[in-house]
Amino acid sequence: MIGVDSMRFDIVTLFPEMFAAIDYGVVGRAKENDLISLNCWNPRDYTKDNYHKIDDSPYGGGPGMVMMVPPLQAAIQAARKDDGAETLVVYLTPQGKLLDHDLVMDLTTKKRLILVSGRYEGIDERLMKIEPGIEVSIGDYVLSGGELASMVIIDAVTRQLPGVVGDAGSVEQDSFVGGLLDYPHYTRPEEIEGYKVPAVLLSGNHAEIDHFRKKQALGRTWLKRPELLAKIELTAADRMLLNEFIKDQTSF
Repeated sequence: MIGVDSMRFDIVTLFPEMFAAIDYGVVGRAKENDLISLNCWNPRDYTKDNYHKIDDSPYGGGPGMVMMVPPLQAAIQAARKDDGAETLVVYLTPQGKLLDHDLVMDLTTKKRLILVSGRYEGIDERLMKIEPGIEVSIGDYVLSGGELASMVIIDAVTRQLPGVVGDAGSVEQDSFVGGLLDYPHYTRPEEIEGYKVPAVLLSGNHAEIDHFRKKQALGRTWLKRPELLAKIELTAADRMLLNEFIKDQTSF
């Protein structure tokens, strides 16, 4: 029995069997603990012809096939009727808003998401007028279909839900939380092939460890994703730490 505070994902897909791949790890445990539910809706089940046709050639010519409105609309409406809770329709498409941490956190505020996983050359544009929602992209590249993108959203959103990750602190320290990349992590043994764990992490001085980790998070973001720094307002202490990191990089 799914709890009243659980989140529901409905996936409109031609390949529901693909979603067995996320029945593991964080998402799998969230399902077992009734924190989320996943339901697949195959548009082929809502066709009215003997061939279960879900696509057709594009008007105006061109290669490939386009997914038709009627079976997709029927699948979306069936998903809506299965639960009266308010829902947001999410279309996975290269034209959509790029998925980032802020968008993930916004999606966690919804009780239900209907994820429409397109295939072929795309979906008839009119579907998004008839069944309005938002368009989301997981990156500037093309996949064979929206199923993998749907899985990315399910995983990213699920791990942010209360009670899903056992140690909430690990979620709070993830990359992109606060706009920065994560700091580097180390575990036993203390030395591998001449590479040692930074001494500060062995010191037991938590203030110095926090100082080191924040400095590394700022520095790694500056080195690897400098555009992220332009999006956040650094404090005077942050700038001092970043300057220390940059000085360390240029001092040898």
